Amino acid sequence: MLKIFNTLSRKKEDFKPIHGKKVLFYQCGPTVYWTQHIGNMRAMVLADLIRRSLEYLDYKVKFVRNYTDVGHLVGDDDEGEDKMMKAAKRDDLSPQEIAEKYIAQFETDVKALNCEEPSAKPRATEYIAQMQNMVQILIDKGFAYATDLAIYFDISKVKDYTKLSGQKLEMNQAEAGKGEVGDADKKNPADFAVWFFKAGSHEGALQTWPHKFDLGGGKAIEGEGFPGWHLECSAMCRELLGETIDIHMGGIEHIPVHHTNEIAQSEAASGAKFVDYWIHNEHLNVDGGKMSKSEGTSYALADIIGKGYDPLVLRYFFLGSHYRSKQNFTWEALKASKTALDKLYSFIQNQPDKDPEIPSGAKERIQKRNTKIVDNYKKDFECFISDDFNIPASLAVVWEIIKDEFLSYSEKKRSILDFDKVLGLNLSQIKSEEIPEQIKSLAEARWQARQRKDWIEADRARDELAELGWQMEDGQTDYKLKKTSS
Repeated sequence: MLKIFNTLSRKKEDFKPIHGKKVLFYQCGPTVYWTQHIGNMRAMVLADLIRRSLEYLDYKVKFVRNYTDVGHLVGDDDEGEDKMMKAAKRDDLSPQEIAEKYIAQFETDVKALNCEEPSAKPRATEYIAQMQNMVQILIDKGFAYATDLAIYFDISKVKDYTKLSGQKLEMNQAEAGKGEVGDADKKNPADFAVWFFKAGSHEGALQTWPHKFDLGGGKAIEGEGFPGWHLECSAMCRELLGETIDIHMGGIEHIPVHHTNEIAQSEAASGAKFVDYWIHNEHLNVDGGKMSKSEGTSYALADIIGKGYDPLVLRYFFLGSHYRSKQNFTWEALKASKTALDKLYSFIQNQPDKDPEIPSGAKERIQKRNTKIVDNYKKDFECFISDDFNIPASLAVVWEIIKDEFLSYSEKKRSILDFDKVLGLNLSQIKSEEIPEQIKSLAEARWQARQRKDWIEADRARDELAELGWQMEDGQTDYKLKKTSS
């Protein structure tokens, strides 16, 4: 039974999807105003690992990851300038051009990290009608009200507003009241905007849409505006996955504001539970501290590539820490990941010419034993990914298999390639090294000499192999050939 740590209940729960083996999975995607740093990329890889784990366990996953290309203000509490507008001024481009530029960069990066394509990649600007419809529903149900600046969600109408964060409402209200610019007509300091009006503090907004909302009692409000950031995810999720979904994932920073507000407005609009399982990933630190642009530690994938590392080295690095644990990036740790991945590639690449011969009398017994060993490794692997997606432990199983002296190379490789369906290291694309016939003959001659305990001949063949750039690695029942130079 798959168990998932649910942020909502603060404990591991048995996973029971709404629709049998079909899983509805939503992840908060990037705000596309800048190149995403490797902390953002870690979140994408972690979601990919969870999705792959679900698929490995025979679930059919509908995975949606959005693009925020409007409405995300510099402050999560409805304050400050729209990030897209700020980026447009910085790069002297339109918001649409900014979105295209950084979406293209993001797509390149996640592909390089071998993340599977989502089932859908909605952009907020494509779902304005659905957002406006949701705003009207909230108004009609009495959960939203208008001021001169925006339409706000009234959190006082919601029971257990802070059930996800576990914070006291007074703390949320105090935090919400810290903004430099506020709306004096808000009923509660923590009420959040579902729709901003262009008039007032957002007069210079570059992305707006005409709206007309019926406020009831013969009153209506018309003009231009743009959606609140929190509303966007709710509307896109509702449209593409339905009113209630299985899994919603995002960074832990989203818990107290963004995800809390998503729950409030989504459940108010539908009258149904929004998400059954909330998954939150921890942050990536750099050199023991937060990533910082001013200190030059806010690395992008391009920085990793610029240092000569394949993007999959970074993916391997991400495999080493559980999604609910912080991970510390250093160049030394990345170098260690490269060494480990190179060893894994070398194992896949340096395939022996053939598996050792099994004596006919023992063949059936040994095959049964090895089948049981392989099955046990698979059970261990499935057990780890079923325990709240414990990827570091599942990766350790791969190295246990490589060290196992009882299994043949082909049995090891078959298991590892199967597990790579989750790990996503593209091991199936590693081509085996072509071994020249001369090298094969020398290696076989040395092996036979060793069996006869003819150490002089064995040493002579070994030295000749070394001169030709090859090395033999001897096992108990077979050997491997490894190329040491070109």
